[in-house]
Amino acid sequence: MWGEGRLRWVVVHRMMQRLTQRGGVMPHSKERTNNVSTNGKMTQDDAWRYLLAGHPFEATNPMTTDAQELVSYMTPLVSAKTWVVAQLGQSLDGRIATQSGHSHYINGQASLVHLHRLRALADAVVIGAGTADADNPQLTVRHVSGRHPTRVVLDPRGRVPMDRQLFQGNEATTLHLVGPQASLPAPSGSVERCVLPLDSRGQFAPRDVLALLEAHQLHRILVEGGGITVSQFIEAGVVDRLHLLVAPLLIGSGRPGLQMTPIETLDSALRPALRTFRCGDDTLFDVLLRPAAFGG
Repeated sequence: MWGEGRLRWVVVHRMMQRLTQRGGVMPHSKERTNNVSTNGKMTQDDAWRYLLAGHPFEATNPMTTDAQELVSYMTPLVSAKTWVVAQLGQSLDGRIATQSGHSHYINGQASLVHLHRLRALADAVVIGAGTADADNPQLTVRHVSGRHPTRVVLDPRGRVPMDRQLFQGNEATTLHLVGPQASLPAPSGSVERCVLPLDSRGQFAPRDVLALLEAHQLHRILVEGGGITVSQFIEAGVVDRLHLLVAPLLIGSGRPGLQMTPIETLDSALRPALRTFRCGDDTLFDVLLRPAAFGG
């Protein structure tokens, strides 16, 4: 005889199988399923598939601690139709890379999975030209179930080489945002080039970027990096939530994470509400910058 907890898990599991067959959840061949159901409880992977399908959780759902935490910090993003979330991974002393630019990998595997879950919930993922050039990322969803977001490259001067994966791969559409003076060859079929005006510093205004994405019907925006791009969006007051992943290491020197305009006194400092969660060996700071975006 199955206990009540085991029976409830089986019912949810079968619901998820039906949703997958109907296209409600996109399975991914490379999804990591390290979590194993224990005593009939939903694991973090089980909870993620349920979240991705857009179904609310009942208080009676038996879950592991990791699954409960995932539901706690991801449910606001699943419930809201429009948001801007910034994500940044750093060391204990606030570094996102060494002085030479080496950053693979400051955060652990669990943080990488977390990042891919954020991508899967987002309509678009935004990075700056420096990150696109130096890291040559794919910005796809590879470690979890979910759909690939639209990739957005902020490249005011058109300096990112066209041989980068973002411009070559056909896994997802890429929006290449450039300034009026950028002179570049025609993009490939999966790349759409958009021209935006520059501010006095030669950068895009974050609100202009978001307006363009809204015009493309992209409503859930993940600002993934690097530190300068994340800082610009936070300082513009357009970021609803910051997911800051802190690894248990000290780099001692190197490239800082957030780089905001200097303030004179602590009275001017931001003091947002936040919660902390475990993320493997790292710590996730779920920072609420604009409560109104989530009904607060």
